[in-house]
Amino acid sequence: MLDISFGEFVLIGVVALVVLGPERLPTVARTVGALVARAQRFVATVKADIQQQTNLQELDSLRQNLQDAAHSFRGQLEAEVQQARDAVGQHAAEARELAEQAAQPFDEAGRTIHGGLSPDAAPLFAEETAPLPETLAAQADVPPRDDNQLDLFDDPPPHRPAPQPAPIPRE
Repeated sequence: MLDISFGEFVLIGVVALVVLGPERLPTVARTVGALVARAQRFVATVKADIQQQTNLQELDSLRQNLQDAAHSFRGQLEAEVQQARDAVGQHAAEARELAEQAAQPFDEAGRTIHGGLSPDAAPLFAEETAPLPETLAAQADVPPRDDNQLDLFDDPPPHRPAPQPAPIPRE
């Protein structure tokens, strides 16, 4: 502690006994003991505060590291999401382009079938008016009927029970 040996303590005790006398020496010794104990508690408190400040600094640096990692992760995640959005947008544009390319032959076929007339152009003659789409669908669903041909899918005839075989006579 203060590098005082046992002999020096004995010498200090003898001098105190001579100077203070035997009546006041115990009260002074108690007071000195209380002051030393208070000083030890103060030193322990200071050490604990220093240790707590050190731990707080370590926690602050750890918190800062975690925040930096979280910001970095967020940035990476946002970049990945943006890349995915860009890829989806690019694929959507490609799909629209392919749909337009696929629709071109149908448009050309429609112009060929309808004689090159646009749907909003007025017919030149009354005979050129196209039938309504509902009548076209109705005509497409019902094929022309040929009375000379047997149609297996017409309404079936009423059900007749099959004839029972005759029993075989036994001899």
